[in-house]
Amino acid sequence: MRTKSLKKNKINVVTLGCSKNVYDSEVLMGQLKANNKEVVHEEEGNVVVINTCGFIANAKEESVNTILEYVQKKEAGNVDKVFVTGCLSERYKPDLQKEIPNVDEYFGTSDLPNLLKALGADYKHELIGERLTTTPKNYAYLKIAEGCDRPCSFCAIPLMRGKHKSKPIEELVAEAEKLAAKGVKELILIAQDLTYYGLDLYKKRNLAELLEGLVKVEGIEWIRLHYAFPTGFPMDVLALMKKEPKVCNYIDIPLQHISDAILKSMRRGTTYAKTTKLLKDFRATVPEMTIRTTLIVGYPGETEEDYQILKNWVKEMRFERLGCFTYSHEENTHAYNLEDNVPGEVKQERANEIMEIQSQISWELNQEKIGKTYRCIIDRKEGNHFIGRTEFDSPDVDNEVLIDAAKHYVKIGDFTDIKIIEASDFDLYGEPVSSP
Repeated sequence: MRTKSLKKNKINVVTLGCSKNVYDSEVLMGQLKANNKEVVHEEEGNVVVINTCGFIANAKEESVNTILEYVQKKEAGNVDKVFVTGCLSERYKPDLQKEIPNVDEYFGTSDLPNLLKALGADYKHELIGERLTTTPKNYAYLKIAEGCDRPCSFCAIPLMRGKHKSKPIEELVAEAEKLAAKGVKELILIAQDLTYYGLDLYKKRNLAELLEGLVKVEGIEWIRLHYAFPTGFPMDVLALMKKEPKVCNYIDIPLQHISDAILKSMRRGTTYAKTTKLLKDFRATVPEMTIRTTLIVGYPGETEEDYQILKNWVKEMRFERLGCFTYSHEENTHAYNLEDNVPGEVKQERANEIMEIQSQISWELNQEKIGKTYRCIIDRKEGNHFIGRTEFDSPDVDNEVLIDAAKHYVKIGDFTDIKIIEASDFDLYGEPVSSP
């Protein structure tokens, strides 16, 4: 029989999934720290909290494997307690309790006060906006809304995160001010759907007004927009992007598909013509804008013709950034009633082909950057290189700018003018420009 550890409780928060989960973990850690708890992020600790993802099959598998890994550590006496929270736990709590009973307790996505209680801490309402950030010091995620009201057929997020709920502008500006005071220079705005921001609180799409408040925050130099929805996009945001240097010429707008038949089945509320016009309006209003999108191949009923329409459209639109995923058949979604009839190997072949096309587009666009100078933020040093990004690149998903550390020194967390001297399909190589 194993003995309980005598060491002081150190709580290890393990984060899986998207940037919204990163944000939630940071809020949890901020609350724990305010309760004088010793808390670490993905380091050794005798109490473990796993913040899970339940979005698609691969993410669910990773979450389950991580839970099993820590349950084994608990059984071996290396960990005292294991708690599970987040999307997988929200979606499959009864199943998980039955299949993995050795977890001390499971919590959903809106169970923070109860999770804190289980960890011997009190939920402090006065800590609105206080977080223990886990990203490099120069950037942080700012979650402006929770949940989603969209009826997309393939998506389980509303099951796990509930209806759309915007945060008030004044609360978000106060949070941004606290982040800026800690040295954060770049805010990455996240939500399930930025486009919908404000409709519940202000009875109008109010993303532009929020941005006007955030650009006034001293110390914040870049504001980046992630996860906009193509239907009902508030075009006043583009006018602000064009005139306001702090708002990056960048948008992440997951489009998922372009064949009218598939868009209709996906319940996206748009068409080939409307989406193409929207993107052309983007480029006409802000010609230097970088557009990132994500696509799904292998959706139920996707024919070879549907796929060819998508493939040709990708070639035509020449997105600066693009990710492609194979369809995942998710229980309790509208599309789960359809037959998942595209074979797995066909799904993968289609995804690979789209990414091969995108790789060539990215290489061509990157070649055009050689000889040009860009203002870059330096995120970290890795091996023999300092790693930076232009305003057209988001952390973890986009191009990086590599600077030879043997030849040049740049300060991590600072902005530096970098001249691009070489480029591959997904990386740029540069050197700092000397000040006159």
